[in-house]
Amino acid sequence: MQVDAIQKSYRRWAPIYDLAFGRITEGGRRLAARHVNATGGSVLEVGIGTGLALEYYTPQISVTGIDLSAEMLEEARVKAERKGLRNVVGLHQMDAREIALPDASFDHVAAMHIMSVVPEPERVLAEMVRTCRPGGSVMIANHFAGVSAGWALAERIAAPLSNLLGWHSDFRIEQVMGDPRLKLEEQLQVRPFGLMTFLRFRRVA
Repeated sequence: MQVDAIQKSYRRWAPIYDLAFGRITEGGRRLAARHVNATGGSVLEVGIGTGLALEYYTPQISVTGIDLSAEMLEEARVKAERKGLRNVVGLHQMDAREIALPDASFDHVAAMHIMSVVPEPERVLAEMVRTCRPGGSVMIANHFAGVSAGWALAERIAAPLSNLLGWHSDFRIEQVMGDPRLKLEEQLQVRPFGLMTFLRFRRVA
């Protein structure tokens, strides 16, 4: 999916994203926040969107978010201000393939439901690993083709509609499994329906 198509898609979705996708994507966000809260430190959300996970973090967690869509980021900013989330230290418009932040600068890096949207997901993953400190966690929640039993037909039907939907329904889990700097520590199918998969990796030195 190309950058202009992503921006156009999420410009359209921004005002209604929470209503349309909030519930179905909630499980992965809660799992990521639960791990971050238990471990402590700082988290970078890559593709933070409208900031659906912001309120799940405890006040002690320093939260930074990036997103390609200015409209989605504005929704996140409004949400953080309205809820008084002072631990949200930065929301930046940025291409996840070139994260303009220092190496090893976060204890946790999360990508919630964006890997099947971005162009060059392997490059995005490499940037996530780069910005995570050794020993930290890299977390991904996404729908992966062939992982959720019973969804194969729906995936095939939705595949040609990727630009309209804003994501690729036929995205394979193997595309986020190949970085040698990551060790898989947790893989869960997430409610509702087991449609989404949550992956938690440890960044090894």
